[in-house]
Amino acid sequence: MTFWLALTELYGKLGATVLVGWILGQYLPRSVAHQLGVFLFWIGVPLGVMIFLRRADLSGAIWVAPVVAWAAIALGAGLAWLWSRYQPFPHSRSTGTFMLASMFGNTGYLGYPIILTLLGEEYFGWVIFYDLFGTTIGAYGFGSLFASWFNPEMPQQSPRIAVLTALRNPIWWCFGLGLGLRSLTFPLPIEQGLHTVGWAVISASLVLIGMRLSQLTSWQHSRSVGVSVAIKMLLVPLGLGVGLRSLGFQGALLLALVLQIAMPPAFATLVVSEAYDLDRELAVTAIALGSLALLLTLPLWLLIFPVP
Repeated sequence: MTFWLALTELYGKLGATVLVGWILGQYLPRSVAHQLGVFLFWIGVPLGVMIFLRRADLSGAIWVAPVVAWAAIALGAGLAWLWSRYQPFPHSRSTGTFMLASMFGNTGYLGYPIILTLLGEEYFGWVIFYDLFGTTIGAYGFGSLFASWFNPEMPQQSPRIAVLTALRNPIWWCFGLGLGLRSLTFPLPIEQGLHTVGWAVISASLVLIGMRLSQLTSWQHSRSVGVSVAIKMLLVPLGLGVGLRSLGFQGALLLALVLQIAMPPAFATLVVSEAYDLDRELAVTAIALGSLALLLTLPLWLLIFPVP
């Protein structure tokens, strides 16, 4: 019962903060969302990672998290490619965005607050490893290479440059700093202050999601997007979740991994699609529909992979 109360609390937090962001996005200049995004990218989210990483449990086979992330990326790509062969798009650029939306999830801005609220900080190390060594490198490194392949008119980027671009994300520096600070014990007021700052960053991230959603106006390609969201948020997490359970994963750890796998399409899908002149409208629709579908899929995973 306590766990379902946590889900109710999560819905309250998500609904309230995203709604605030949506309202602000309707009335504030678009530049405000951009500035908030820049702040969170360079300062906010890296600082939050450092704060929560200090208290996370990094014991056990935590290296499995990136392996699971890349398995989810590969399975999503494979299923999306099979669908695109069955129902070909009129342009390869649309195929590229369709596959990107099926591969990469919002494991940072959404994954962090959802798992922290439902499962606490114990498994946050797994969440960070999944996001950094899977989604971040995948979306901005491999994803860029992947996008350039679907638009041969764009300059080709070498694998080395793509990976270096992903590694320039400031979150890596705070990741290392958080590891270095794990051995230090701060006075209780400082610890409480850092915890408050960490949750303030999480709230700001959800506000940004609301502001971005308020600026999405396209609902084109609804059929194709529905398939992409089904692949990303249903088929891939269900298949990998059952596979992980058969390998011995269970309880809260299994649920944490499944929830990361099941996050809706990432905003990185739109960023990469715009950078490589793919199908921006399809990316916009996938993000919007996936964010709404999350409200329905979260209880599903709690029922299929319950925590004792």
